[in-house]
Amino acid sequence: MIKVALLSKWHVHAVDYAAEAKDNEQISITHVWDEDSIRGQEWAEELGVVFEQDLEKVLSNPEVDAVIVDTPTTMHREVITKAASYKKHIFTEKVLALTVEDVDSILKAVKENDVRLMVSLPRLTSDYYLYAQSVIDKGYIGKLTTIRCRVAHNGAVASKEKPHGWLPEHFYNMEECGGGAFIDLGAHPIYLTNRLAGEAMAVTARLNRTLDYEVDDNAVAIVEYASGALGVLETGFVSSGSPFQLELYGTEGTLMIEEKQIRLKSNQLGEGWIEPSELPASLPMPMEQWVNEILTGQLPSITHKDGYNLTLINQAARLSHNKGQRVELNELVKG
Repeated sequence: MIKVALLSKWHVHAVDYAAEAKDNEQISITHVWDEDSIRGQEWAEELGVVFEQDLEKVLSNPEVDAVIVDTPTTMHREVITKAASYKKHIFTEKVLALTVEDVDSILKAVKENDVRLMVSLPRLTSDYYLYAQSVIDKGYIGKLTTIRCRVAHNGAVASKEKPHGWLPEHFYNMEECGGGAFIDLGAHPIYLTNRLAGEAMAVTARLNRTLDYEVDDNAVAIVEYASGALGVLETGFVSSGSPFQLELYGTEGTLMIEEKQIRLKSNQLGEGWIEPSELPASLPMPMEQWVNEILTGQLPSITHKDGYNLTLINQAARLSHNKGQRVELNELVKG
């Protein structure tokens, strides 16, 4: 049994991860810590576990084997490296950190202390991603030329009941988040496209503030890949009814995914569109993969490289927007 402490309820997915942990027969939640002590105490009472106000006491507790981190993004480096130093396994919400320098520090601490780290990138386990990867691997669309991926919602759009939208108001706090729609919701298009297109070389991005929050709420980035492919990544908190879209274009065909509708057109498979009758089986979700690695040593499909590259694109996109120019990624990873 893995005894887990929940570190903060700040992120909107914290409740979801707590529920996943409770449903996993290999996990027992024992403690809650939160940088907001009132919020933490309330959550601990709700879960029927101990609240500990001192993070050091939680991490030094020998009864705690692992932690689930949902702190403000800007606290990730401090909290995760400290957890690793106490030899606690770590599950964390994306993104891993704001800069590749911070990611390097985290990964160094994880390696030195021989603990298991999982960044929650759930769409890499999905059947549609696995199908898209197989289409590329089998050469059905030939040489990949362009990927367009869009994940957006209306979380910042005001209603009578919620003047700041249904997202927590602190999601618009630059000091806590380190960004807005692109760093949070935009993570999904980033890590999906990174996987499908390969090594990224350069980024050009616009992170707009449509509703005048401190952070971006509508964003687009163009990523140039070493293969010659282009990635067009779209996200936002101000789009009502926007479906998930993943489109792959190549010299021999096109793959279109919109929500649950999947269509493939390939010169190698005849004329017209093909709708697959069966998709690959989804992989275990990130938390299950994390538990499996802790207990059995089985390597997860979601890797530290996925987490590193997610931060790399995010950092380059912020720099591109701030400078108003294209950013080559080797500028960020020198040395």
